[in-house]
Amino acid sequence: MHLVFVSSLVPVKNPSSGFDIANRAVFDGLRALGHRVSVIGYLQPGQTAAGGEDVHLLGELEVTNAKVGAATKLRWLAKAGLHRTTLSSAKMLETSRAYMETLLQRLQPFDGIVLNSVQLPGAFAASFQKHKTIYIAHNVEAGSARENAATASGLLERWLFKREAHYLDRLERTLTRAASAVWTFAEADRLGFGHAVATRATVLPLVTRWDLAATGPEKSPEYDLALIGTWSWHSNRIGLDWFLSKVVPLLPAGMSIGIAGQLPDAPAISHPGIRLLGRVPDARAFVESGAVLPLISRGGTGVQLKTIETFELGMPCVATRASLRGIDALPGNCAVADDPAEFAKLLVEKVAQVRTGNRQRLSGSVFHQAQKTRLLETLDEGLSRFGMPAVASDLALTRDEARQRASKTAGAPYGLAVHEGGQSR
Repeated sequence: MHLVFVSSLVPVKNPSSGFDIANRAVFDGLRALGHRVSVIGYLQPGQTAAGGEDVHLLGELEVTNAKVGAATKLRWLAKAGLHRTTLSSAKMLETSRAYMETLLQRLQPFDGIVLNSVQLPGAFAASFQKHKTIYIAHNVEAGSARENAATASGLLERWLFKREAHYLDRLERTLTRAASAVWTFAEADRLGFGHAVATRATVLPLVTRWDLAATGPEKSPEYDLALIGTWSWHSNRIGLDWFLSKVVPLLPAGMSIGIAGQLPDAPAISHPGIRLLGRVPDARAFVESGAVLPLISRGGTGVQLKTIETFELGMPCVATRASLRGIDALPGNCAVADDPAEFAKLLVEKVAQVRTGNRQRLSGSVFHQAQKTRLLETLDEGLSRFGMPAVASDLALTRDEARQRASKTAGAPYGLAVHEGGQSR
């Protein structure tokens, strides 16, 4: 098959964020099945695209809120208001619908389009849905936005998240209902778009790298606990704030805790063992520098790629249940707790074992190979559905619903489609 892979950020040679890692896993899987994959999307500054000549860049674009100034954020918000779309899709409007249509025409013939997450597909939904599509849901984004609104610290932030949830709900409904198949990364997300979509949705197991690197000689840990993440992402920050405020005060003063990743608005921390390290040059090396890994997700949707990486490395860990979404079987060195006191207790016990010489490391190769095998099988099954239209009753709107939705989408980004019988209008 010739597939067009559409993503806000294209797959990159050295993925580090969860979004980039998932992109690369699906991209590598599609190519491992023997398909030609043409890629459309933006490149984040400082990254190198994977895929060579078949990557069609829309330009360089910094999409991380924490890395841009107030003027850029205001421009994004103005675009979102003008086009009645999400802030995340407004960022994608640096290119035009006419250019996107021309690019798709130039890439033909192709068998179908794989729409990766909601940002870029949502910005040009009408253009993409003239063709057969499969939709990849990294999360149920509308649900995450509603959850973020509930935990927002200020009125403006709460309003922005509520607004985002409103438009995300509409975009996700549009993209999932028109897709021949939907891929998610967790079972809860497969069910999160409703029964009609769930019948066409399957869960993609993930790996953090296609070929598992050989494990080098074990080194003495630099930190008792090691945490790394994109802390500017609100769902990640909820987990970190929970860990710092609820768990850390219960840990011994002599425990060393390394926290890597950019941390905007770092909270006041009294524990003497915490080190805020910012961006580290080698994420994997940092993870392996910890004796025990706390997996601290408290919300959001989708699979936690830090959890998968931990299992691939065979590292001992203590995890919240939210950190284990999409994982069927846990390794023996992973303990589970949601109560802060129990979480802290398990960390102390595991660190004590490491200090006495029991590193609790396991081989991650079996987990990695099982994930990769299931990923290929699931991708292959989903691609076989290309061209199978969604059940008409799933997509059909009553005339009243169509009129209501048409009125609401007037002025949406480049004529965001109202769907009736699966056809773009």
